[in-house]
Amino acid sequence: MKYRLLFLFAAIHVFCFAQAQLARVSVKGNQFIANNAPVIFHGMSVADPDKLERDQQWNKRVFEEMKSWGANLVRFPVHPAAWRRQGQEKYLALLDQGVKFAGDAGLYVIIDWHSIGNLKTEKYQNGMYETTWKETKQFWEIISKRYKDNTTVAFFELFNEPTTYGGKLGDISWTEWKKMNEEMIRLIRNNGAQTVPLVAGFNWAYDLTPVANDPVNAEGIGYVSHPYPMKRQKPWEPQWTADWGFVAKKYPLILTEIGFCGEGERGAHVPVISDESYGDAITKYTAENGISYVLWVFDPQWAPMLIENWDFTPTRQGRYFKNALGRK
Repeated sequence: MKYRLLFLFAAIHVFCFAQAQLARVSVKGNQFIANNAPVIFHGMSVADPDKLERDQQWNKRVFEEMKSWGANLVRFPVHPAAWRRQGQEKYLALLDQGVKFAGDAGLYVIIDWHSIGNLKTEKYQNGMYETTWKETKQFWEIISKRYKDNTTVAFFELFNEPTTYGGKLGDISWTEWKKMNEEMIRLIRNNGAQTVPLVAGFNWAYDLTPVANDPVNAEGIGYVSHPYPMKRQKPWEPQWTADWGFVAKKYPLILTEIGFCGEGERGAHVPVISDESYGDAITKYTAENGISYVLWVFDPQWAPMLIENWDFTPTRQGRYFKNALGRK
């Protein structure tokens, strides 16, 4: 009897652990699918887990709060400098914790290699983003093996914001960038991971125009844009359609960073200075076109911030998007 009870307890434990993971996300046509039904994601990015650990805020409370606002997805931006500073073993432990916090809260996860620059020339906008092509492939080798069976981890965002910074970081063609992404995707698939890779275009992940004639040669992927308000002048919508929105007609599209900050507000800088009219435009546009999005950023220091403090007091954009998510 004792052994039967132990076996029953172990079986229940395994079943509960399996149930904590969410249904696998896949791609069908231009949609993300889970449980055989289309899914639109409305998520939030946290700061780098390394930062949140140092702030003593890497805990389930943060994830439960994001879920209470109406999110169904959380993005983990992994800076190459933080990955090296923590070391592989310690950083993976942080990610393991975060994936569990997310799954328990009912949030899917994007793991994002958070670099900004030119991966071909290995020149970057800031020291925290510095990496190499070799390190980037090693990162996805490690991550894809570790999380290939964890369905809470829905997405691998291969490279945060590709840019040449107006030529300051050297040149790279779309053909070259496409081949680099295809190599990363093959690496991930060769490790048995069916997790959805996300591919960004140039101009700090804004411009997807090359996809119209030369899409990435890989199945089961999604595309990324970061259409901050100052990328284009009003009216935004026709330019959004021409620059990246057209992609959603054929492929799944997720805006892995959107947000705004009023001029003169704490954390305001040129790409994100706007007002609630941007929120109205981007939420309406994404709803009408079946596009997912992720808000930047659920943190009181990084900008444009969604919260003022760790009591989760919303900022101006936080109030706007909390209401918007609540309506969904």
